[in-house]
Amino acid sequence: MEELLKILQEAKPEINFETETALVDNSLLDSFDIVQLVMQLNEAFDIEIGAEEISPENFNSADSIWKMIQRLQ
Repeated sequence: MEELLKILQEAKPEINFETETALVDNSLLDSFDIVQLVMQLNEAFDIEIGAEEISPENFNSADSIWKMIQRLQ
């Protein structure tokens, strides 16, 4: 989780990823941000995030992103 938070903070330092739970719903992450994030996560965690995984439910919070990563590992 620590590595994930580091990646998120580097991408969007103005967002508090430890408390935010509506990253997509509140338009804090747009589609370009998510594409960039998917590429970084695939590389950092040696996973393959497919198109079917790219949904608000999986990207609304650091916790939901972390759960997706763990499921795909």
